[in-house]
Amino acid sequence: MNWRGSSETTSTERHYRAGVAEVLVALTREFGHNEELRAWVGSRAEVVEVALTTTTYRTRAEVEHEIRESRNFGRFASLVVTSARAHEFLGLVGTALVGAPEVFSVGAATSRALTRSGFDVTVESPGAASELAAFITHGPVLVLAARRGRSELIDELNARSLEPTLVECYETHAVELSDEACGQLARADVVFIGAPSAWRVARAVVREDAWVLVPGTTTFEEVRAAHDRVLIGWGEEFALAWARVMATTS
Repeated sequence: MNWRGSSETTSTERHYRAGVAEVLVALTREFGHNEELRAWVGSRAEVVEVALTTTTYRTRAEVEHEIRESRNFGRFASLVVTSARAHEFLGLVGTALVGAPEVFSVGAATSRALTRSGFDVTVESPGAASELAAFITHGPVLVLAARRGRSELIDELNARSLEPTLVECYETHAVELSDEACGQLARADVVFIGAPSAWRVARAVVREDAWVLVPGTTTFEEVRAAHDRVLIGWGEEFALAWARVMATTS
């Protein structure tokens, strides 16, 4: 397989005060993918970007070939997309689906990418792909996901004979942190962690008294195994999580 690197943009910082205490928030998705997190924080705190992972992508030709060669091509009744990173491959799946397929996504950014590509999202999981399993009732199921991702969803669909086909579109790699990045992360009072792979990069640097905000139960469990201050705090959960953070920071 051929994998090509994702593009990078320059990180930026903004300086604000939150109540009495100054708070530093670390946004740790790849450069160029933190705007949604930045919008949640708004003017509440100072923000710094520290990318913990980078992504390489398969070529469109490879992904298209794999979809077309799948046993259930033209018969898929459901589509699962686990990340907005798969957005450039959404145009390849139309002929693989049949009728009015049900469409499932992980995260608001993924849902927006699907909507822009003309799909109506049936169910969105705010955190883990495995949380979608209970809502998927029609197979075969086409799943666009990461290479070497978690297997719980596929295992559950197989157990229910829903014939999932997994197409790996991209791969996430850990970043070796520079001294500057380690310093920024170590100073952060709040750290967004989007996946277990990101936490494995950050956990040796994040302060014991820092709060870690995660998108769902899978990442929560990974972080909680080594760090007490962790909250599910992405999307609709952010306001409540932030209130708890501020109650212990102010």
